[in-house]
Amino acid sequence: MPTSPLPDGPASPEVTEIERALTRVTYLSTRQRQHDRLMALADVPLDRAAVALLRQVADSEPLRPGELAARLGVEASHVTRTVQQLQRTGYASRVPDPDDRRAQRIELTETGRQAVARLREAGARGMQLALADWSPEELRQLATLFHRMVDDFLGYAADEEPEVRPTAPAGTV
Repeated sequence: MPTSPLPDGPASPEVTEIERALTRVTYLSTRQRQHDRLMALADVPLDRAAVALLRQVADSEPLRPGELAARLGVEASHVTRTVQQLQRTGYASRVPDPDDRRAQRIELTETGRQAVARLREAGARGMQLALADWSPEELRQLATLFHRMVDDFLGYAADEEPEVRPTAPAGTV
């Protein structure tokens, strides 16, 4: 992947603190104990990889396995195994690609859509408890700034990474 040069000089203290806070949030949100608690609250018995794939499919139209792998930043074989797990458990299914009937796309079943809704609701309830002392205005500001930051990160990543084709060649996973 091409890399652009880092700016001259150290990062500002504000950016350094943002990076530290994001590292803490990432750590807290990716701990196995946190995952297990969320799965228990949502009554969704899936591992982290399956949940990430489930959420990705829920946030988009049905995707080819190769597209899912690119979006998740994992190997295609990883997506294939995870999709098989989701199919066996009734959360996802393979459907023909309308643009190329030889290819398949992954979509959520009704069970999968309900599971994602329960995951989001359980996560939002936990966040509501953690942020209970924040005013509605503070919460709006945080949401606005988070969305802006993610959009800027995505824009930066798009500039840095080779262009990802919207569809993978037929037969790829």
